[in-house]
Amino acid sequence: MEGSGEQLESQVQQTEASEPIVVHMNGGGLDRERACRLAERLYRLDGIYKTDVVKHLDKDNDFSRAVGEEYLKFFDFTGQRLDQGLRSFLRVVVLIGETQERERVLQHFSCRFQQCNPHTFSSSGEVLTLTCSVMLLNSDLHGQNVGKPMSVSSFVSNLDGMNEGENFSKELLKALYNSIKNEPLEWAVDEKELKSSMLLAEDAKEDAPLRSKSNPFQDVPHDKKATVFKQSFLKRKAHADIDGKRTPWGKRSWKIFYGVLKGMVLYLQKDEYTMEWQSTEEVVSVHHALAEQAADYTKRPHVFRLQTADWRVFLFQASSTAEMISWISRINLVSALHSSPPFPAAVGSQKKFCRPILPASQSAHTLERQLQSHAGMLESFQEDLAYLQQSLPDGRRAKAKEMEEHRVREEYLQHEKYRYEAYIQMLEVWNGLNQSADTEVGTSKLNLFDRAVCKDTVDEEEEEGTLKKSHSSPSLDLEMASQPVVKVKRNISERRTYRKIIIPRRNLDI
Repeated sequence: MEGSGEQLESQVQQTEASEPIVVHMNGGGLDRERACRLAERLYRLDGIYKTDVVKHLDKDNDFSRAVGEEYLKFFDFTGQRLDQGLRSFLRVVVLIGETQERERVLQHFSCRFQQCNPHTFSSSGEVLTLTCSVMLLNSDLHGQNVGKPMSVSSFVSNLDGMNEGENFSKELLKALYNSIKNEPLEWAVDEKELKSSMLLAEDAKEDAPLRSKSNPFQDVPHDKKATVFKQSFLKRKAHADIDGKRTPWGKRSWKIFYGVLKGMVLYLQKDEYTMEWQSTEEVVSVHHALAEQAADYTKRPHVFRLQTADWRVFLFQASSTAEMISWISRINLVSALHSSPPFPAAVGSQKKFCRPILPASQSAHTLERQLQSHAGMLESFQEDLAYLQQSLPDGRRAKAKEMEEHRVREEYLQHEKYRYEAYIQMLEVWNGLNQSADTEVGTSKLNLFDRAVCKDTVDEEEEEGTLKKSHSSPSLDLEMASQPVVKVKRNISERRTYRKIIIPRRNLDI
């Protein structure tokens, strides 16, 4: 009987281990026993990755809530402070996903923490409010935020009346603040595991077109197999919207992103682990784009300008001069390699100048054919520019509308001329590397490309004796640093008092 009992127990364990893990999206009939078995497998990581545990706890259905309740029963927070319990929980659970999904997981934690400490907190809502506040405080004190960090007085005042209409204990809030300030929250996995898991999750998704924030009708193709040319942290500032219109004042602030240049798309993510390829706000297509150093922007160092095909202008600040040159060269390389020839100009009776449409599709030309195409476009723009400069409107008879039309045409031709010159330079350097070492696109080859471009840039600057002036969007006046105002303190004796002299009216009758 004892042997048969052990055999039956092993069969049950094999049956439970062989059950597939299914995420119940819409709930349905609640199977508490199945939820308990799944919760145990999640806690023991029985054939499950750490990064996949949260996917079974953050759904808005009865089964997921049951799994979360059973899963949290494996944690004992009795006698712990809230920050201690949260640290122990985050060392086991990888908290990823959307805001609502994370809040559902923290709701499970809050309920369990209140059950273990009923005399400290009367409801799970109090615990959830403090937990979310601590998470936000950790991001503010130890994240990539720009500006003054939150003070303890601000943390306390922000939670006024949040304890079901009453205030939390100031001693408790100060203790939480000091704990997070002295020791940031630690996560359950290291950087490599988290990054690889997010990449695998991204590869499993279906391909879907990305929409540009500036133009909702322009689909940006996302190729999950595309080469990653560059990735690092960048500070970005929106300078001009579509057609070069100045960005409104409230939207020009500098923001930190983790930039990933993958294929023909520059993804601007919140951090290096959140692979939000489907974001509608942080996607910039680099087809027919031009990147160059913003030499006339003196407020910050290592700043380069990116002008897109629809004439939006962004300013990016890199961490060093080498990083700035690397971003410039690789963006221009991607644009030069994959930008398709522009469509022919429209034919009509309207005399107003309109820029041709620049397709976002990837070019199918070989490297040699692409070089020839860019050289032909450069020659065409040079001829058009020379002809336009020779046929200036008559200064006496020319109308203001004609002068503005001439200026817009010249500005467009100048930009296209410099753009194709940069493209040809990038492709010539890239072609030279292909002939010397015919290898696939990789980190080593891109590093060699950066060195070659940097050497050419230094040689050109030594020949010219100065930095090359930026020509992108010449009609846009970048914010120049104002000259310092020197205030001279004057002596009291040197000051003059100006009084209004009142001349009395004479009585004409006298």
